[in-house]
Amino acid sequence: MGRTTVIFDCDPGVDDGVALLLAFAARDTLDLLAITTVAGNVSTKLTARNAGILREIASREDVPIYAGCERPLKRSPIEAGHFHGESGLGNLPLFEPQRPAETEHAVDWLIRTLLAAPAGSISLVVTGPLTNIATALLREPSIAKAMREIAIMGGARSEGGNITASAEYNIYADPHAAQIVFASDVEIVAFGLDVTHQVRATPERIDTIGKVGTRSAMATANLLTFATYLPANSPAAQGSPLHDPCPIAWLIEPALFEFRRCHVEVETESTLTAGHTAVEFRADVAPRQNVRWGVRADAAGIFDLIRGKLTQSGKA
Repeated sequence: MGRTTVIFDCDPGVDDGVALLLAFAARDTLDLLAITTVAGNVSTKLTARNAGILREIASREDVPIYAGCERPLKRSPIEAGHFHGESGLGNLPLFEPQRPAETEHAVDWLIRTLLAAPAGSISLVVTGPLTNIATALLREPSIAKAMREIAIMGGARSEGGNITASAEYNIYADPHAAQIVFASDVEIVAFGLDVTHQVRATPERIDTIGKVGTRSAMATANLLTFATYLPANSPAAQGSPLHDPCPIAWLIEPALFEFRRCHVEVETESTLTAGHTAVEFRADVAPRQNVRWGVRADAAGIFDLIRGKLTQSGKA
């Protein structure tokens, strides 16, 4: 079975960091074309630098990084440094990456690359605000043909929101971009809080990852420990939700997740419920069921996968 060709759009970010280290480690299953970064958890300058730090930790300087949009389409930026730390990477030791981000803007690179790609050949993973992807689709709608699917960490239904009562952060940070992407002519695979809250980085699971001993595994354990002991994720014994690694884990091993077909609309006008994802499972009400909504995850299997890939990372 061949490798899946992937573009990873993100805003590292603690849990984006774990997702990146997993993606970098999965050389046998993922052909990682590039990392594109966007303003979200921290500024564009920091998300690009953070991606470079993690790339160097993983010894994957073969993967280029392109910095993208600096602010949402319409609303004011909403960063999450209070959760991810001032740097965006918790208390992971920082350094200036030896290889900087490329000079081409992420949106320009996305359009150029997708226009040249065969139909349905590239999987996009998005674990931050959807600004880069929406901007690219607005400028050149025909790029949708090259996308096999867009796997999104974002949204919430039964779990409620994690930044407002009804909104998950990535959607809330740029709801207008999210609505454009969900309304596009692309298959969407959505990993909302309903499924990511089932995958918990307990202290015991973090300990087993740290014991792997590779540089990537130790960095992963550092990031997960930072998140687990944040006051917002207390009590620590239950573990912090593992949000952004879920779509990467799904690309590697799809059987770890279950989905339901649905239609999703994003609230963009209401001050009270901006970023709310209205998930409609009834096909007779919303016949265009272009979204697979995550409903169940095999948490133990996901952590076994992460540990296994990070073990391999030390043998590359």
